[in-house]
Amino acid sequence: MGLLIVGFILLFAVTSLPNLWTNYILKKHRQPHPDIPGTGGQFAEHLIKKYQLPVTLEETPGGDHYDPIDKVVRISSENYHSNSLTAITTVAHEIGHALQDQANYEPLMQRTVLIERSQWMQKFSGIALMATPVLIPLLHTPLIGLVTFGAGFIAMGVPVIIHLTTLPVEFDASYKRALPLLKEGEYLDDADLKTARKILQACALTYVAASLSSLFNLWKWIRAIKGR
Repeated sequence: MGLLIVGFILLFAVTSLPNLWTNYILKKHRQPHPDIPGTGGQFAEHLIKKYQLPVTLEETPGGDHYDPIDKVVRISSENYHSNSLTAITTVAHEIGHALQDQANYEPLMQRTVLIERSQWMQKFSGIALMATPVLIPLLHTPLIGLVTFGAGFIAMGVPVIIHLTTLPVEFDASYKRALPLLKEGEYLDDADLKTARKILQACALTYVAASLSSLFNLWKWIRAIKGR
């Protein structure tokens, strides 16, 4: 029981604190920047043209992300119309993903395939778990238990795999694409580059936290299965 309490405390620390810190850093650097001439949307358009990226740009009410399936860089409205360091750094990161796609960066390709396949796997596991209580009294076979275990493992294990494969993709987009892009293009001075690195580091923590959280959930599920 004591280990479980410690586990929950650690889970709160590794999931909530990084998100709180990231929100603080992003908010801190959202004010308009006097030395940045264009908005996030204009910066994205410039980079797409500069690197001849075969992608389109969309403003979205949702979160910033790159869609490798539809080849779309989606920038949140807040960052699209802002010239803050948060906006410019975020755009550089998402363009970093588009650069990965252009270069056929293998981890991004693998993650994309995994996400596509995981959608139908998750649907299968959901249907199997819902059908199990009905099938057990009707079929009276140990295979149902095996199906239930497999469905549960898919439901808990697939997110772990996706989160773990996401880490190298996100780190590469930030540190090997976005930061060099900002530095070599002289879009930011040295002081602002340090701030951009802090923004990217704060965001990277959230990906690490999500991975640890999914691992913890898988561990809890396995522990519950063993306890039966």
